[in-house]
Amino acid sequence: MTSMDRSREFAGKTVLITGAGKGIGHATALLMAARGARVIAASRTEADLVALKRGIGCETLCVDLADAHEAREAARRAQPVDLLVNNAGTVELQPFLDTTVDAFDSTMAVNVRAALIVAQECARNMIARGTGGAIVNVSSISAQIGLPLHASYCASKAALDGLTRVMAVELGEHGIRVNAINPVVTLTPMAVKAWSDPDKAAPMRARIPLRRFAEPDEVARTIAYLLGEDASMINGVSFAVDGGFLAG
Repeated sequence: MTSMDRSREFAGKTVLITGAGKGIGHATALLMAARGARVIAASRTEADLVALKRGIGCETLCVDLADAHEAREAARRAQPVDLLVNNAGTVELQPFLDTTVDAFDSTMAVNVRAALIVAQECARNMIARGTGGAIVNVSSISAQIGLPLHASYCASKAALDGLTRVMAVELGEHGIRVNAINPVVTLTPMAVKAWSDPDKAAPMRARIPLRRFAEPDEVARTIAYLLGEDASMINGVSFAVDGGFLAG
């Protein structure tokens, strides 16, 4: 596909992106709009949504996805959509022995349960319309490795990868493809929070063959690929965007 074709790759398609206010979600919203999609951006931060709407003219949903009822109602209001990016995520850094039940539950609520709920509503509508569709769940290399202080986060991303595989198996017959992406540390506000200590970041960066962390735009382009027709036979995978980290 030529660059000219890509500018209209998603024309006529509606994409719902959670966690669209910052980081990977923000970069994905900009990219999908540039490629012709109608974007519905969801975030819990109204100011981020106002700025995004000003920039790309998207529709917005201000929602706290940690609230299961609120997540479901927002997903229902967004319908009909053709594409879904479950990007919203949270992290709370705690040593394993000090990991609290509240931190674990809140992390699972946003990183896994919200993805389940939003995808259920989108998939039900896709099936009712008989249109098929594509879903990308934004996971992490943390689904496959253990990182100190990340007990809740690693558990949530491993669960999200497992959920992705079940969704792919059950929804495939309806023409709905479901994949996960597993980025290495990506330079988002949340990553800065987790990796701001140079003594912590340097060893992690050294384990990446490309010797750098990912940029949000690089992850966004991978998401767009998995949503698009070029990936029409890719279903149920956990797609590493890690500069070779997991190959080491």
